[in-house]
Amino acid sequence: MAATASNDEHVSAEVLRRLARHLNCLGEDNKSTRKRALESIKRETVDKKLSGVVFQELFSALLKPLLKCLSDPMERCREIAILLISDFIRCVPEPQESLPYLMPCLAQRFGEKETLEPAEELRLSAVEMLTLTVDVCGKQLAPYLNEMIDILQRTLVDPFPDVKRESCRCTVNFAKCVPEHFHMQAESLVKPLMQTIAHQHSKVRVSVIEATGAVVQYGTGKNVDDVLSHLAQRLFDDSPQVRKAVTLVVGDWLLKLMDRYSYFHKLIPLLLSGLTDEIPEIRLLAADLWQRVGAQWEKENEDDLKDKMDFLLTPPHFYPLGVERPGLGCRELVARNLYRLVPAIGHDLSDWLVATRVRTSRLLSVLLLHAEEHSTQHLQSLLVLLYRACADSERDVVISCLAAAKVLGAFVPPEVFLKLLLDHVDAPPSLHPWSALMVLRGMLGGCPKTLLRPHLRRIADTLAQPDVCQEYQQIAYLEQLLACVDTLLHQCGSDCRPITLQLLQVLVTVQSLSAEPGLCQKALESVQRLCEVQGLGSVPALYRQHMGQLLDWLSASVNSWSAYSPHRLQLHIVLVQSGPVIGEFVSQLMMLLHTCLQPDRDQEMRMNVFIMLSKLLLDGGNTLDSQGLFRAQSEKFLCDVLLPNLVWRAGRTAGALRTAALSCLLAWLQGGGVTSQQLLHAEEQLVPQVLSSLDEDSPMGRLLACRSLCAVLGLVGSSLGQEALNKIYPELLKRLDDSSEDVRGEALRALGLWLSSLGAEYDTGLCASHLQFLFQQLLLHLDDPDGAVKDQVLEVLKTGSSVLPALLKKEVEAARDNHRTCHHCDRLLQHIDAIQAHGGSRSPH
Repeated sequence: MAATASNDEHVSAEVLRRLARHLNCLGEDNKSTRKRALESIKRETVDKKLSGVVFQELFSALLKPLLKCLSDPMERCREIAILLISDFIRCVPEPQESLPYLMPCLAQRFGEKETLEPAEELRLSAVEMLTLTVDVCGKQLAPYLNEMIDILQRTLVDPFPDVKRESCRCTVNFAKCVPEHFHMQAESLVKPLMQTIAHQHSKVRVSVIEATGAVVQYGTGKNVDDVLSHLAQRLFDDSPQVRKAVTLVVGDWLLKLMDRYSYFHKLIPLLLSGLTDEIPEIRLLAADLWQRVGAQWEKENEDDLKDKMDFLLTPPHFYPLGVERPGLGCRELVARNLYRLVPAIGHDLSDWLVATRVRTSRLLSVLLLHAEEHSTQHLQSLLVLLYRACADSERDVVISCLAAAKVLGAFVPPEVFLKLLLDHVDAPPSLHPWSALMVLRGMLGGCPKTLLRPHLRRIADTLAQPDVCQEYQQIAYLEQLLACVDTLLHQCGSDCRPITLQLLQVLVTVQSLSAEPGLCQKALESVQRLCEVQGLGSVPALYRQHMGQLLDWLSASVNSWSAYSPHRLQLHIVLVQSGPVIGEFVSQLMMLLHTCLQPDRDQEMRMNVFIMLSKLLLDGGNTLDSQGLFRAQSEKFLCDVLLPNLVWRAGRTAGALRTAALSCLLAWLQGGGVTSQQLLHAEEQLVPQVLSSLDEDSPMGRLLACRSLCAVLGLVGSSLGQEALNKIYPELLKRLDDSSEDVRGEALRALGLWLSSLGAEYDTGLCASHLQFLFQQLLLHLDDPDGAVKDQVLEVLKTGSSVLPALLKKEVEAARDNHRTCHHCDRLLQHIDAIQAHGGSRSPH
């Protein structure tokens, strides 16, 4: 040993002798000389394999000159000096002996407000040297706490990202080395760390988060509030590594932080947010840490949990399927902190950042799954924040909140949540009225069928209330109303049979109020499901079961119907979808129609009802008259409903209403809804009203009136008396000069039918003047510029030639002599001659 020591002293002395000149050169003005001196020192020391004792001796002699070189003007000299010092620290057996000189020098060089080292690579090397010093000296650095903190405060905010990262690593190592002293100055590092936590490089952000974890854990623990908001923001980081770092740090705090019980309500949401992360690795990590946190808390509070550990370990009977139940400690932690978590969740669900709202909405489901039945005592607050979240513009937020409502419905008894929720459905918030329905839909979807069954009638009655299902026409509201019905049908199936009427009323209302074909189709599909629930084979069968009640439901409000009320549209849906079934309830329907189509009722509403009836009457055999019952009341329908609405009243809306009524009249005549006998009985009231309609301002009204006359003449023309017939043709002749070509054509068709209706009872001798006037007026129109009109007039006159050919021939010859259209006159004369030759003329009475 003595020989070895003597040899080491000899080697040290020899090396120092050789270095003496180089040390002197370090003070030279020439920078190349100083650089060569440092390189020579490096070759003579660290590049050679010397013993630790020799290195220690050499380091003691060289430290001060080398530290002086840290401020050398030449960058290469400073670089060699840092490398030499780092190598010596790494090699010497007792590096702590250098600390009294090294730490003050580094603090002066790198810990001042203005960093003296301009080269970022050298600042990085210096911090790496500091990290090395921490690693090899450990607790020996405790006396230099102030110097370390000064340096780290500056290097943590260094412009060079690599310096920031190395400083974070140094901070973590230093905190672990001197925990009993570090806490006194840890707070000083929080501010620079938070200034760097949002750095653009993800690796820097990861390092800062890890350093923050160490600073808080080995500090006083009072800085948790200062860093929480920053860590929460990093949960939305685009980099999975950053989110993973936050999860690790928060999990570590929940397990090891001295004062963790005071911060459970703030830290738990951060860790649980990791359970819904997009990256599976982070989800698994968060789940593992959370399980460990719960198990540790459970063990620490074993006495308080004794009863629950013995008796409440089995999941509830109606626990959500496919979901693993959290441990007892995890559930208790959430339940005991829920009163603090709910307000925070509500605050974050109103955040202006979409990412915050999305993550918070996902977290809500996780919390409710842990809270289980403890959610009941916070139900009012939870409902309010769910209403707000379900009205969010971001679809992901809405989906997550619906999932949360479903979890809530699984654990809160229906008698409790329905008491609050149905009141909110009945009187929803004005801004987003559908939000309460959306939450109801979610909670019904989570509630067990057996618990929900006793409350089905109450739910259905609420949904079918006019204030609920008829008050709002927004698509979003109707979608949620429909979703509530679908959820009930899906959840309860055949148990919904007693409430089929209410659900059908809701579905009818949704279809009547929606302008979206897609939504109407969905509602119709729900009606089909309602049929399946009732065990019925078709939609008409479902309506047959409830038609009387549906008509009573509509009749109850008929006195208040207007153009803007939904009842007319509901009636339309019922009549159209019920098909032939409505024919079984004609008496009840007629009372409803008689009330709503009185002349003093809203004009626009009546117009729309007439348009609907027109479509049904055209196919009367498959709708209103499917059982022949409507025909029995046809005359009453004509006299009490149709004719009063054909009476002229001033105004454009009144004109449009008469047009709609004429359309309905025409459909009634053409659809087979009336017998000839009934029509003859009502002829004295009907024909004059139709004739007055020939003077309507609307071309469509005049056209429909002409067609209605055609229909009347076709059905009972041959049975009409000559007085009635003689009142018709003059009005039709006026329409030959109509501005509408369609009206002129229909008027000519009606005149042809009129002439065909002149039977044996018609006294052609007594009425010759009428026929003469008719022939003269028709012959005038043989000069019409429209060739089609000429041809049609010719056909009408040919029809008239069989009535009184001699009179017609005389009038035709007179017209030809007056140079009218000779071609048509000649053709007509030929036709008359042919009829007379065959004895086709009728003798006057």
